[in-house]
Amino acid sequence: MPPTFGNGKICYIDMPATDISRSAEFYERVFGWNVRTRGDGSVAFDDGVGQVSGTWTLGRPAATQPGFLIYVMVDSAAATCELVVANGGEIVLPVDPGAREVTALFRDPAGNVVGLYEQRG
Repeated sequence: MPPTFGNGKICYIDMPATDISRSAEFYERVFGWNVRTRGDGSVAFDDGVGQVSGTWTLGRPAATQPGFLIYVMVDSAAATCELVVANGGEIVLPVDPGAREVTALFRDPAGNVVGLYEQRG
């Protein structure tokens, strides 16, 4: 299914990386992102539902402190936290079972802090 186009839609993420192959492997394993090589040889990704694409970039500092945060929607924040750790990431803020929203923060192998969001059923 092609992505939905529209004014104001978030469509592209350019993530800092220290090792593009390592970052690509991490996001592919943890979230099932489709990793691909573009015609120019750069490595890109499409999110799990084909609505957002992006790439990893060397030479830019990682977003190591929560500021502007991107959240990735997941079926289970707790299970995804386990996948994050198993694939070389670190949990920065674990799931709070008493919170109104089911969220967590993790640090990817490049040091970027990214959020997890689980839609309550």
